[in-house]
Amino acid sequence: MRLLLDTHSFIWSLFSPEKLSKRARSAILDPENDAMVSVITFWEISLKYGLGKIEFKGLNPEDLPVSAREASFEVIRLEPEEAAGFHLLPRLGHKDPFDRLIIWQAIKRDFFLISVDRKFSEYREYGLKILW
Repeated sequence: MRLLLDTHSFIWSLFSPEKLSKRARSAILDPENDAMVSVITFWEISLKYGLGKIEFKGLNPEDLPVSAREASFEVIRLEPEEAAGFHLLPRLGHKDPFDRLIIWQAIKRDFFLISVDRKFSEYREYGLKILW
C-alpha cells in the first residue's frame, strides 16, 4: 500500500506516535507499505513556524526533510501536472490550500492519505482514500 501522510500525521509520527491511530501507526510501520511525505508538508510547517504557530524543541523546519528520510519516509515533490490540474479539485468544506494540495496529490497518485481530519472525507467521492 502507498501512504501519504498529511502534516499532522507526519509531525505526530516523528514526535508523538501515540497520537496516531493504531491502524495508521501499523500501516506506517509495515515494511510492505511505502510511506511518503510531500514537500507541501515542509512548506506548510515552515510557513507556520515563521508565523509562530508551531514550535519544535531542538529542531528547525529545515531539519525535517532529514528526519523524514531517517524515519524511512520517501519525500515526494509536487509534479507540474499536479500543480496545473489543481483547479480541478472541487472546493468543498475544506479551504486550507496545503491540505487541498495534499488531498489532490493523494487522489492523483492513488495513495491512501493518513489523516485524522474528518473534513477530508468530503473528497472520497472524487477518489480520495483515507486511512485512520
